[in-house]
Amino acid sequence: MNTAKPAKKNFTVARITKYKWFYVMFLPVFLMTLIFQYIPMIGIRYAFYQYNPFSEPVFIGMENFIELTYNANFIRAFTNTLVLSLVNLVITMVVSIFFAILMNEIYTKVFKSFVQTVLYLPHFISWVVTASIFALILSPDHGLINEVLGLFGVDPVYFLANESMWRPIYYFINRWKETGWNTIIYLAAISGINAELYEAAAIDGAGKIRQTISITIPSIMTTILVVFILNLAKVLNIFESVFVLQNPLVLDVSEVIQTYVYKKGLIESNYGYSTAVGLFRSVISMVLVMISDWMSKKIKGEGIL
Repeated sequence: MNTAKPAKKNFTVARITKYKWFYVMFLPVFLMTLIFQYIPMIGIRYAFYQYNPFSEPVFIGMENFIELTYNANFIRAFTNTLVLSLVNLVITMVVSIFFAILMNEIYTKVFKSFVQTVLYLPHFISWVVTASIFALILSPDHGLINEVLGLFGVDPVYFLANESMWRPIYYFINRWKETGWNTIIYLAAISGINAELYEAAAIDGAGKIRQTISITIPSIMTTILVVFILNLAKVLNIFESVFVLQNPLVLDVSEVIQTYVYKKGLIESNYGYSTAVGLFRSVISMVLVMISDWMSKKIKGEGIL
């Protein structure tokens, strides 16, 4: 019994010594994760306090969490988060699959590379720059869209300040920016489909649309489900894309949990309540991750965790 422990210890030391440079390379990542991810978690305790930097923390138990249940602004932010994320998730899948199928039909290598570059390029533009570009295009003061509408006698429209227009514009800008990047996975999956299936379908008289419905979509269905499951776990993690397009006139349809936490915590200095909101979001996100892992096991036979 006693000889097993030293042997195991010697094996561990020998293994660490053998792969020491891998551990050295891993060390910066470990330190960054520890400093910026785990140590700040100490602040979770403020979710149970009435706290701001200018006064002593006062323990109030679950009051911050109870307030979440009846706070109209939080309920609005939570609802908007779900609506924006889930609708955007569905649109992302449909549009990305559509473009992946179209790109797979391009046989000219040079033209295909050009199309891919044009589609992928917006992904590398920051959201601040993207918001500035569309703010100029949609501006009521000499914006491109309003200039065109003016030719038909239409009065200038402040698109980003219109509640009925803000969400469609948000979805469109997201697709303009991220469609190319999201097509990569689906295009790779389509490229792996056996070409003989299409040849057999063509011999049987199936056209391109029938081949897409009967061969392409079923063949990549597992990939579609896996991508959907992985993205489902991140539905509450939207901030930058909303924050840069948001303004006070459209808060009823654009306020999300992350922007709500930002305003309550950093602007209003209500750190206790904002911490409680952030903790609530983290717990819900963890539940979604667990659900996604369970769904992945059912579909793929293995989890994502």
